[in-house]
Amino acid sequence: MKPLFGYLFLANGIIFGIASNSLAKISEGFTKLTPSILCILFMCITMFSIAKAMSALPVGFAYSTYSGLTVTGVVLFAVLRFNQIPNIYGTIGIILIVIGVVMVNYLGRLN
Repeated sequence: MKPLFGYLFLANGIIFGIASNSLAKISEGFTKLTPSILCILFMCITMFSIAKAMSALPVGFAYSTYSGLTVTGVVLFAVLRFNQIPNIYGTIGIILIVIGVVMVNYLGRLN
């Protein structure tokens, strides 16, 4: 598979990862049927997309990018949807996650 498709699968995995984790909150512990089913479906799409991305991209790059950007996206969703504003330590942590993803992507390349 070409790296371009790897990046597209990675972007898809990140988008569906944010959606599935956000739906986990909305499902209220899997007590609401529709968000629960969508959460499980989106998580399956996420895992499929990440697995396909890893077949074209280095594992460390793909998974660190997926996990870092998904965590950041879920925090932004929580801020926008539930008004859950992180304190200064949470904000610093999210900034460090983004810095870590950038470092892995631009400085941690394998030869």
